[in-house]
Amino acid sequence: MSTKYQLSFFALGGLNEIGKNMYAIQYGDDIVVIDCGNKFPDESLLGIDLIIPDVTYLVENKEKIRALIVTHGHEDHIGGIPYFLKKLNVPVYATRFTLGLIELKLKEHKLLREAKLIEIDSDSKISFDKLRLNFFKVNHSIPDCLGTVIHTPEGTVVHTGDFKFDLTPVNKQYAEIHKMAKIGSEEVLLLISESTNAERPGFSPTEQKVGEHVIEAFMKAKRKVIISTFASNINRVQQVVDACQLTNRKLALLGRSMVNVVNVAIERGYLDVPEEMFIEQDQIHEYPPEQVVILCTGSQGEPNAALARLSTGNFRGVEIIAGDTVIFAAGPIPGNEKNVTQIVDNLYSLGANVIYGSGGSTGMHVSGHGYQEDLKLMLTFMQPKYFIPIHGEHRMLHHHRMLAESVGVEQGNTFILKNGDVVDIKDETARQTRTVHAGNTYVDGIGVGDVGEIILRDRKQLSEDGMLVIILPIGKRDGKLVSAPDTVTRGFVYARENEELLKEVNRLVTTAVADHEGHKSDWRSLKQQLKKSVGQYLYAKTQRRPMILPIIIEV
Repeated sequence: MSTKYQLSFFALGGLNEIGKNMYAIQYGDDIVVIDCGNKFPDESLLGIDLIIPDVTYLVENKEKIRALIVTHGHEDHIGGIPYFLKKLNVPVYATRFTLGLIELKLKEHKLLREAKLIEIDSDSKISFDKLRLNFFKVNHSIPDCLGTVIHTPEGTVVHTGDFKFDLTPVNKQYAEIHKMAKIGSEEVLLLISESTNAERPGFSPTEQKVGEHVIEAFMKAKRKVIISTFASNINRVQQVVDACQLTNRKLALLGRSMVNVVNVAIERGYLDVPEEMFIEQDQIHEYPPEQVVILCTGSQGEPNAALARLSTGNFRGVEIIAGDTVIFAAGPIPGNEKNVTQIVDNLYSLGANVIYGSGGSTGMHVSGHGYQEDLKLMLTFMQPKYFIPIHGEHRMLHHHRMLAESVGVEQGNTFILKNGDVVDIKDETARQTRTVHAGNTYVDGIGVGDVGEIILRDRKQLSEDGMLVIILPIGKRDGKLVSAPDTVTRGFVYARENEELLKEVNRLVTTAVADHEGHKSDWRSLKQQLKKSVGQYLYAKTQRRPMILPIIIEV
């Protein structure tokens, strides 16, 4: 029977990329948004601090947004929330631990008082006009992770969140496999599932193995142990605490995010730490080195994080010396390998014993994302009619599609999308025929969205070839040069060693001004002429294209 409305899925972030997750489900006048993350810029985005989703479509439909559902507390799922709430102050639903991390962010942005934060768990039920939501627990590398079930008049939609199947989770939060099977038995119209490890065969290993390797490394260490991991990986933090207990070591935390997240985890009952174990940074030297462990941020090579500063001797009051053991308890995210390698080199130059590399080679990390067999198991539980792989680069989405077809999803019923694509379902028939505005919003300092492609192009040009400023004092009445042009270079050539080059630039400028005397009020065309003639000359002589800035001063 035909329904009045259609069910629509909006890919607003997290497609063909790792990070910046944001999705929306709409039926009629009800929109539910799932996650609002960020991602960090690569080297091409000069000066950019963060990348968050473009929420233009949601702002245009703000009166229809009923909720922001947050599946878990990783940065790529919560990092954009403060910026989102500044534009759309809708209720935020999340689990206890996830809300604790969100509150930290909202305090920093002075938004906590106005925010509507609602705690949920896997037994919660939420109803709007046309939509009903319930949840199920999944395993991941952070506590309190949920999958979301959205019941609509058109059919049931399941969003898995980030997940793996770990039958022996460190935090004893077992995946609700029975719920997943029951949801699938009641017919799933659309499954939306993460694809991060769709290329990796087998099942994702259990977290329990990591704890054993951490204890072994602590026992072998002759001096201080410095261990770095994601601040949000509370399971790993608990394993470090347990290893400290077994080896009679004190624990110091370095890095603001590590301190903040650990405090939230302790306050909310997600970490069990003996009170006497923690020591402050300035107490580290009061204990023999073989009794000290430092847990810090910086496992991804972030230049301002604690581990990077320790590796260059720039962390005040704490140093790494020969014989200390440094452990990377996290695998490098693609794109971070170069920075991690630089830190490893620095640590070796200090004489440290460094345990690093992919998790499988060191035993110090396992992925929180399911491998191929985990993904196939989820697909088998849910038995969806339609499938949308998310949270992955293009090749990962295609691998996930093949996995779906191998366990029974009909060919042609999987949609490989890009950010901005929309899948519409009506009368149980799905189509992808339209798009909405979506993309990146850049955060630069306190500016949000005010840096676009033109500014980034200018920054790239400045970084590659520098700039040449030409200052022209021109008479107001006659349009003639009052004195010789003054040229200033930055990042282009060293002026003292290139006097002849700059003299020729001044000659070209003088000639151009003389030719322009009859059009003295048209300074724009003069500037364009100068950029063209000087630019052509400099490229011919240097094979560089500096940014040329003519400045006309009327006197």
